[in-house]
Amino acid sequence: MTAPAIEPFRPRFPWYGGDLQTLRNVLTRARVDLPPAARIEFPMGDGDTLIGALNTAPAGAERPLVVLVHGLTGCADSTYMRASAAAHLAAGSDVLRLNLRGAGPEKARFMYHAGRSEDLRRVFERLSPSRGIHAVGYSLGANMLLKYLAEGAGAVRKAASVSAPIDLRATSLRVGAPRNRVYHDYLLRRMLADARAPHADLGPVARATLDAVRTIWDFDDRIVAPRNGFADAEDYYARCAAGPRLGEIRIPTLLVHALDDPWIPGAIYERVDWRANPMLAPLLARGGGHVGFHGAGSPVAWHDRAIMGFFARA
Repeated sequence: MTAPAIEPFRPRFPWYGGDLQTLRNVLTRARVDLPPAARIEFPMGDGDTLIGALNTAPAGAERPLVVLVHGLTGCADSTYMRASAAAHLAAGSDVLRLNLRGAGPEKARFMYHAGRSEDLRRVFERLSPSRGIHAVGYSLGANMLLKYLAEGAGAVRKAASVSAPIDLRATSLRVGAPRNRVYHDYLLRRMLADARAPHADLGPVARATLDAVRTIWDFDDRIVAPRNGFADAEDYYARCAAGPRLGEIRIPTLLVHALDDPWIPGAIYERVDWRANPMLAPLLARGGGHVGFHGAGSPVAWHDRAIMGFFARA
């Protein structure tokens, strides 16, 4: 499958380079207004509930429902989630912005991780609209979505990933590299804060362990892995990475990635044999950063325009 016809990515002035593309929303404190959203609850069967924010297109959409899944330390109200929702709403699609476990203002005993695809299964099974679902995942949520698709797509007719860490081990090493220290420490602080929240069901041993965590690798090794049945971080990364499962995806899926993403090595995409699965459409841009793609010529992010074009194709 080929990617949609779209002009090559060109950065919008002055957001040149992968780092500025990545940081643009934070540096500008970008605000995206949306109409009021309906609250949708998705019980997970273990005491936790995922919350979705449903925005309805003004004309009454007949198109598939678009479901957006955020990335690490994000939530339904992250700027990129709201911007994507605005773009799809303007194109005539209803949009559900999903909060993963413990994200946003909602409380949860357990935390989401890159492989918790069973949560998405429960959400999509409960939604299951007759018009179908178009799903979009960003960063960590994109890996989760791709893993889910490889396990069976259910009501999802088409999907797209943006900046997915399809090799979790390589991504963890890259984020932990010295040049990414600012990014790494920012993400780790937020991860530790979520883990220390009163509602998080960690237990005294795990809470004490948090004081010894110095890196994201440590966090995955000492907190995520044992809480979710993995031997260690290496086992978690190997069993949850979507890359080795891409060949099992059976619905049209667009994978958008920037080769200058400071967090995720472009090489993990370049070594995929895309010809092995005709359902996959890679769209690898020279620039765009991590979930950035602030392109010249349109206020709508380049990845949103590409995804809408892909979803609109017969």
